[in-house]
Amino acid sequence: MKAVDVALLRLLRTRGHTPALEVAVVGLARVGEHAVIWHAVAAVGALLDRERRPLYLHTMRVVGVTQFVTSAIKLGFRRARPAIEDLPALMPTASELSYPSAHASTAFAAARGLGGGPALYALAGVMALSRPYLGVHYPSDTLAGAALGDALARITP
Repeated sequence: MKAVDVALLRLLRTRGHTPALEVAVVGLARVGEHAVIWHAVAAVGALLDRERRPLYLHTMRVVGVTQFVTSAIKLGFRRARPAIEDLPALMPTASELSYPSAHASTAFAAARGLGGGPALYALAGVMALSRPYLGVHYPSDTLAGAALGDALARITP
């Protein structure tokens, strides 16, 4: 499994990289830190859309629960972030813990919480793929995060 993870990580770190795209992906990753983008979207929605306010408030709750659970799992597993000597990470991270990806978990929790749909899941997928693209997560971290976020969104009241 580790060999497949490293091979996929190398693939994502060496294909499709241009300076402009790397800057854009770093920007995307920054707005995903601490689920800021998802909380902001839900808060604005709750303020502006009275009819769907319960959906937005539920999404904020789902994303918060997902952040908490993801952090607890990270502390339990304590998997170190990738360290590939010839392919260093393209940005710093808040912690050295990698599994599961909080960017992926909160993105998929928000996508499900906001009602799903192809555009939301596509954005969540891009957020998840940004992590191994930047070299800060193994692909399995993002897959686990995506599955976790989606599952938590399904069961959070």
